[in-house]
Amino acid sequence: MNLTWFQNQNPVFLALLATLFTWGVTALGAGLVFFFKSVNKRVLNTMLGFASGVMVAASFWSLLAPSIDMSESLGYNAVLVASIGFLAGGLFLFLADKLLPHLHMNQPKSEAEGIKTSWQRSVLLVLAITLHNIPEGLAVGVAFGAASMGLGGATIGGAIALAIGIGLQNFPEGTAVSVPLRREGFSRMKAFLYGQASGIVEPIAGVLGALLVTQMQPILPFALAFAAGAMIYVVVEELIPESRVGTNMDTDLATLGFMIGFAIMMILDVALG
Repeated sequence: MNLTWFQNQNPVFLALLATLFTWGVTALGAGLVFFFKSVNKRVLNTMLGFASGVMVAASFWSLLAPSIDMSESLGYNAVLVASIGFLAGGLFLFLADKLLPHLHMNQPKSEAEGIKTSWQRSVLLVLAITLHNIPEGLAVGVAFGAASMGLGGATIGGAIALAIGIGLQNFPEGTAVSVPLRREGFSRMKAFLYGQASGIVEPIAGVLGALLVTQMQPILPFALAFAAGAMIYVVVEELIPESRVGTNMDTDLATLGFMIGFAIMMILDVALG
């Protein structure tokens, strides 16, 4: 793959393009609501397992490993920087979970998390996915910003691989919002609009992430590890539990989906990075 064009572009512009792509894939997933009123549980479990595998692999190869390499090239204590950044990313999502009103799939409105509110169930469902799209957009933006600095293991190819991986796993997330809303009586168009709206935060987070790291180079290794920690929190907190609801066959398919997603992201990163 010829990366010359990408290497000559502003990293903030590339982060915007990449996160518009990931948002677009979210919209594609939400678009399934025009064809189906429900999605087979086994299919959805497999898709969510796949998304989990992609995010775990991306967290290491595209974020943590470059963070460690970059820390070493800057003369930092690589283990300390990566560990603190990783835990800080998880803590950020933990606090956001406790503060922002949201509702996970397959739960009654009484189980909504965050500050108590009278918002509709549909809004709370969208906010759950929106909240967890923040670290994905941030990760893509930070990856392109890091690649532009030419430090450590961060490369344009690796950032592109991360964007592709995030896009792949956004497809089931869009579906996971729009199809349940259709079942609850929303029109197909309204369910689609809600589903794709959950990804709109990614371009915002991506641009902010790229701007931040390109202006403050010393925080790059920390920012990469932070994004990795936030993504792993999303996987463990939401994606894996939701993919393992059902029979033994349902959960087996989720596990196989995880393995395939991990392998595909690993191949993408090695091939492009």
